[in-house]
Amino acid sequence: MSLNQAQPLGRWQDEGVTNERMDVQRTIAADPHAIFKVLCDPQGHVAIDSSGMLMDAEGEPVAAVGDSFVVHMDREALNDYPDLGRYDVTVTISKFEPDREIAWTILGQIRPQIGHVYGYVLEPATDGTVVTSYYDWSAIDPAWKQAGIFPVIPESALRATLGILARTIARGYPGSSG
Repeated sequence: MSLNQAQPLGRWQDEGVTNERMDVQRTIAADPHAIFKVLCDPQGHVAIDSSGMLMDAEGEPVAAVGDSFVVHMDREALNDYPDLGRYDVTVTISKFEPDREIAWTILGQIRPQIGHVYGYVLEPATDGTVVTSYYDWSAIDPAWKQAGIFPVIPESALRATLGILARTIARGYPGSSG
């Protein structure tokens, strides 16, 4: 099937999975502010990554749309494109609503630039915060749409990252309290 045709959901997939976007949710026992602080911190991205590709990061915590930081990657963790090896990407914030939503695009060495977006939406709940992690490739460059390689990470990776985020917050990520 092509990327634009409807595909049946696998038994592990939520209704939040489409042909151009994934959304997964988890309630985390913390307030939105504590979670948002982790998501704004470049080292927070490394701490909660479930793929094993994010090795380190450089830069200050982000505070606005347009802010950016560098992430040092190692593609060998996935072994899907081992020739990429170690490389850097620049994460640039595309949505920023404090304690509510953060999203970013990635600028790497691949050309044309891909144009996929990762993000989180935080909603206060009685037992913490409902955190929605999303991965959107609806606006990727046509060359990448034709390649048919999306999504490049599975839904299980987004779901696992939410679990790691919950654990990271519970263990007291530096600066994440209140």
